Amino acid sequence: MAADETESDVRRSGIRDADGAPLLADALPVLARASPMNLPIVAIGASAGGLEATSRLLDALPPDTGMAFILVQHLDPTHPSLMVELLAEHTAMTVSEATDGCALAADHVYVIPPGRYLSVRAGALHLSPSQTHQGARLPFDFLLKSLAEAGGSQAVCVILSGTGADGSGGLVALKAAGGFVLAQDPNEAEYDGMPRSAIATGQVDRILPLPEMPHALAELAVQITSRLEHPDDGASDPQATGLAEIIDLLKDETAHDFRQYKPGTLERRIERRMALLAIRRGHLNLYLDLLRKDPAERDLLAKDLLINVTSFFRDPKVFDALASTIIPDIIRQLPAHQPLRVWVAGCSTGEEAYSIAMICRDAIAGAGREIKLQVFASDVDPDAIATAREGLYPLDIDDAISPERLARFFVKDESGYRVAPSLRGDVVFTVQDVLSDPPFSRIDLVSCRNLLIYLNPEAQAKVIALFHFALREGGILVLGTSETVGKAEDRFEAIAKAERFYRHIARSRLGDTGFPLSFGDALPLLSKAGKSPLSAREITLADICRRALLTNHAPAAVLINRKRQCLYSTGPTDRYLRVAPGYATLDLLAMATPALRTRLRLAIDRANTAEPRVTGGRSRLVIDGVTSWFRIDVECLAGEAEDLLLICFVEETSREAGAASAGKGGDAARIAELERELEATQAELQTSIQSQETSSQEQKAINEEALSVNEEFQSTNEELLTSKEELQSLNEELTALNSQLQETLERQRLTSDDLQNVLYSTNVGTLFLDIDLKIRFFTPAIKSLFNVIAGDIGRPLSDLRAIATDLELLADAREVLAHEAPIEREVVAPNATWFLRRIFPYRAHDNRVEGVVITFADITERKQIAKALEASKLEADRANVAKSRFLAAASHDLRQPLQSLTLLQELLAQTVEGEKPQKLIARLEQTLGAMSGMLNALLDINQIEAGVVEAEPVAFPIGDLLDRLRDEFNYLAQARGLTLHILPSAAVVKSDPRLLEQMIRNLLGNALKYTKRGKILLGCL
Repeated sequence: MAADETESDVRRSGIRDADGAPLLADALPVLARASPMNLPIVAIGASAGGLEATSRLLDALPPDTGMAFILVQHLDPTHPSLMVELLAEHTAMTVSEATDGCALAADHVYVIPPGRYLSVRAGALHLSPSQTHQGARLPFDFLLKSLAEAGGSQAVCVILSGTGADGSGGLVALKAAGGFVLAQDPNEAEYDGMPRSAIATGQVDRILPLPEMPHALAELAVQITSRLEHPDDGASDPQATGLAEIIDLLKDETAHDFRQYKPGTLERRIERRMALLAIRRGHLNLYLDLLRKDPAERDLLAKDLLINVTSFFRDPKVFDALASTIIPDIIRQLPAHQPLRVWVAGCSTGEEAYSIAMICRDAIAGAGREIKLQVFASDVDPDAIATAREGLYPLDIDDAISPERLARFFVKDESGYRVAPSLRGDVVFTVQDVLSDPPFSRIDLVSCRNLLIYLNPEAQAKVIALFHFALREGGILVLGTSETVGKAEDRFEAIAKAERFYRHIARSRLGDTGFPLSFGDALPLLSKAGKSPLSAREITLADICRRALLTNHAPAAVLINRKRQCLYSTGPTDRYLRVAPGYATLDLLAMATPALRTRLRLAIDRANTAEPRVTGGRSRLVIDGVTSWFRIDVECLAGEAEDLLLICFVEETSREAGAASAGKGGDAARIAELERELEATQAELQTSIQSQETSSQEQKAINEEALSVNEEFQSTNEELLTSKEELQSLNEELTALNSQLQETLERQRLTSDDLQNVLYSTNVGTLFLDIDLKIRFFTPAIKSLFNVIAGDIGRPLSDLRAIATDLELLADAREVLAHEAPIEREVVAPNATWFLRRIFPYRAHDNRVEGVVITFADITERKQIAKALEASKLEADRANVAKSRFLAAASHDLRQPLQSLTLLQELLAQTVEGEKPQKLIARLEQTLGAMSGMLNALLDINQIEAGVVEAEPVAFPIGDLLDRLRDEFNYLAQARGLTLHILPSAAVVKSDPRLLEQMIRNLLGNALKYTKRGKILLGCL
């Protein structure tokens, strides 16, 4: 492509640097020279809503970026994908589906095929079968981890819209390898699950909306390509490039001190931050200026320098060895009632601490012993410790943790796996800097893996000394595979070189904690806290003059406190004082010669506020065969927090020494000098004897007091042991009681919730009043009867204005309080609304009456129904009277024709001859009898309903009744084409014969009337 075409494309893309110039224009020639094995690789991960986000990103990218893009979209493994065709419409770059062994090329977009996992090795793509771990498919994590192993410094991770947490695990490894991480703004993403999960890891470098991502990618492409083409650029002296000033700035402005980290590690991390800000390599001065102005960037850099790279069961062989031999051996040798104490230094986000805790738990269970587990996990990064304390990890940890351990030690939720409370309680997390904070003690196992590799040799030795102090004798130290104990072979012996296991073989002594006190040619200088020494370029001429005077003309002097500890020194103090062999000390007398020690002690003891300046006498000093005289001068000084003493060793000039000896012969002068020394010595001796006697008496008294105190301590110790056992027993009782109280509280909470739901779900207004008829509680339904609000609780009921008319309410409430008997009344409210008011006594748990409960149930509907029933009853009574009258009149009117028919039947019976006519006449007689019986029954039923006639039950055989009915209805059944079959029966029943016959006759009549075909069966069983 021509240069003008490239520049126009860059202008169209809108990608420009901070000065407004097209950013990719300078990078394109460099990118064009990049080989397929060395080019920026952009891994894009997306899920739901990812197609739209990826399309918008490709729309904004120019066609000649010089980068290779790998897209991992969650696809249905059972259906072919159309992603290649859809994305090809949004970019001029070549879009293709990834194939196994395909070499990465610039300006190409590779799309993952369905049902496959994608990885990068040796600059080529590799496909593998889909891996499903307990229902979670994480192909983007798989790709990012492969990029981290293949060379993460040239890779960029971009996380777009999607659900779940795919990518959150792999981006941590990628960033640890030097890669970059960008995430779409969750507020812009259609589905914010993947971006938010990535941001929650704390490893995302920039959170951007889609329109700003091309610009960020262009900046990173320039930095990555420049690094690939010129790997040695900017690799100059760290002091010259400003690295030391950056570290000093971080020390002063943040809570972290990186001065003891390896410069190479710091440079790589700082260059990475510079790449994100489009600052070219080697321009540390520009980045330093930005750090001075931007506190947020200082915090981000400090967080980036705290390298948090860890995982569960990292280096499986190491953990297999711990589980199979190391930890079981420790448990086997552990005394009874002694806890197993483990310290994980540099724990980062807690994965290693939890891994060791799981192994220890399994080993303790395997040993069958009751051993308390204490795991102390520390790290200098507060954010990492917060993550560890929360104990929530992404779903991809099931790659490293067995399903059995996942089920026992973790709880799965929508966000991932959360550490179970039983395991979380075994691990104590704390923020600690192993280079400055005190260590733990009496530790059985220390694990510090892959921390020492970032520190310089001096810091490594200091950390090893700390572990020497922390471990019990025979304790185990576990280091990273690239770490050793250095020159501490006298303290540790290797028991597994490949796994870097060391056994502690020497007891720690006072002074072996890693904070030794040492001196050089002079005593340590007293510097003001919070200020660092001046650099050479800040020294003025006055400073040079002052230093020359102090060095060549001022006497040697030492500033001490009342404890005789040296605080500051100046001048040639090495002529008079020497560092004593053995453990280092700041005591002035310990560093003085025996002859000088006595003079110093007497002069220091004499100096006080009454005599602020004391001369300790003259003394001789022989240096290289030359004798010189000096005198000791002690002066009291007032310090800010304590009294100070200035000890000066003032040398006499040769003229002063000669004048002291002039006027006398050499021997006489010498004798006089010896006499003075003798007198001084005798005085010192007498003082020492008196001091010794006084000290002896004081020591004797102290010894007696010590014996007495020791006896008291022994007695107190026994009492404390007894109290400890009592406290342990009491603690167990309190624990059990607390569990019971928790269970009781839970039940009460459930009961309270149930009661509240019962009260609020019913449409019954309820008032709870105390013994003084003041409101204690009410349900929302009561507001239809009283104008009551939440603020009325505690007010007397008489203060409220009732909506309903209920003048007897207060009187009835007092009546219930007095006699403890419920009272019911019906009250009416406006709009003709009726309520049934009940007042019950409020009884406490001991059956005492502590108030009343008033309920108002809406009975308006019941009242209306009762009224309607009353009206219906009156109407029914009127209809019944009319019916009775009608039946009486009808019965009377029907009897006259019936009687006439009866007379005609009798006349026919007398005149008609022949068998068949006679049978017909007989049947007619039966029918007329039945009709007469029916009329009588109607009158009887009417009289029964009116309460005039009652049934007269008697015992009689049912067979005769059935025979009569057979003869009566058989002809009618034949006429209708039906078969009537009445079973013979010998049963005796108790009933009214007449009424029972009428009932059965009615049944048979209805049966004949409504049966179309078939037969009718009647019987009595």
